[in-house]
Amino acid sequence: MRPSPEPAGLAAALRRATAAVHREAERSGIVRDILDGRIDRHGYALYLRNLLPAYRALERGLEGHRGTPGVRELVLPQLYRAGPIADDLAALAGPGWDGDLPLLPAGVAYGQRVQAAAGGDGVRLVAHAYTRYLGDLSGGRILGRLVGRNPGMAGVELAFHDFPDIPDPETFKAAYRAALDRAGRAMADPGAVVDEALAAFRLNIAVSEAVRSATARSP
Repeated sequence: MRPSPEPAGLAAALRRATAAVHREAERSGIVRDILDGRIDRHGYALYLRNLLPAYRALERGLEGHRGTPGVRELVLPQLYRAGPIADDLAALAGPGWDGDLPLLPAGVAYGQRVQAAAGGDGVRLVAHAYTRYLGDLSGGRILGRLVGRNPGMAGVELAFHDFPDIPDPETFKAAYRAALDRAGRAMADPGAVVDEALAAFRLNIAVSEAVRSATARSP
């Protein structure tokens, strides 16, 4: 049965429905390696390379739905990560990163799913925005600090984890959850966003596991 966003609101419904898969994502693949201090420059670059298609599709989709009720509430460019990720990839792997770092099938599938979510009324994009951006502002900032402590990352800019236009992340996250609730009230079927968020976490896990497998095979 699909979890209902009512009466608590969409933000609480998303949190409740995705709690288990969220915990799984934090313990899977390359993310677990980062938490355990077992990440190198190549593995981290490969991880960013395979997240980038999803961010590009998400941010194109959000921009395309600036006037769409249920989506426009979450069009917040200060959260956008595609540009910072590209900057980090150039710093990590050089200007030819897009040819040197493989785009794995899991990364392709994630980007395609987000692109498909932008179709129609675009409300399923909200699920991907919730999954990525609130995660980036929470656990993602912790991951950034851990990556930065790795000797092989010394001197590398970690723009992905830096939000210069969000000086108070906790206040911003509270406002973002309120925006999610407003968006949910404008949707014909907010339950579809809950379903899509579950899929989004599974796609994140698939990318994380695929990157770990690829780095394990590297010489």
